[in-house]
Amino acid sequence: MRLAELGFATPSTLLARYGLRLERVDLGLPIPGSFWGDEEAGIIGTTVYARDDTPVHSLLHEAGHLIVLPEERRESVHTDATDSIDEEDATCYLQIVLADELPGVGRQRLMTDMDAWGYSFRLGSTRAWFEQDAANARQWLFARGLLDEGGAAVFG
Repeated sequence: MRLAELGFATPSTLLARYGLRLERVDLGLPIPGSFWGDEEAGIIGTTVYARDDTPVHSLLHEAGHLIVLPEERRESVHTDATDSIDEEDATCYLQIVLADELPGVGRQRLMTDMDAWGYSFRLGSTRAWFEQDAANARQWLFARGLLDEGGAAVFG
């Protein structure tokens, strides 16, 4: 699913709940702060950059990177948020949970898109990882107040 299908209003509102801003980039222009290039979302400071052709999973992943960082580290981010395995796992988990906040997306659709893009988990699929192998990520997010006891997102 691409942002053109979803629109920018709902994701902008979701990101704002964490003190982040979503900036729309015109089609054909490079996306600032994009780690992967092409249509993939980018991050610089507290801004997530995306185009109409940006996949929703990419937007949520890059936003997730900023959300899991302590606020004092966010401003210094440019393109690559972390090399921490714990933060990467937490980001993947959080992007799945946040998909439920976007009408027409939801976690099942997002996990399918993540698999199609090529996310790699040792159990073979995003869903298997999320349901059977992500206790460390869930606990990491809970300990930092980003998930409640039921596993729902807590907004900043």
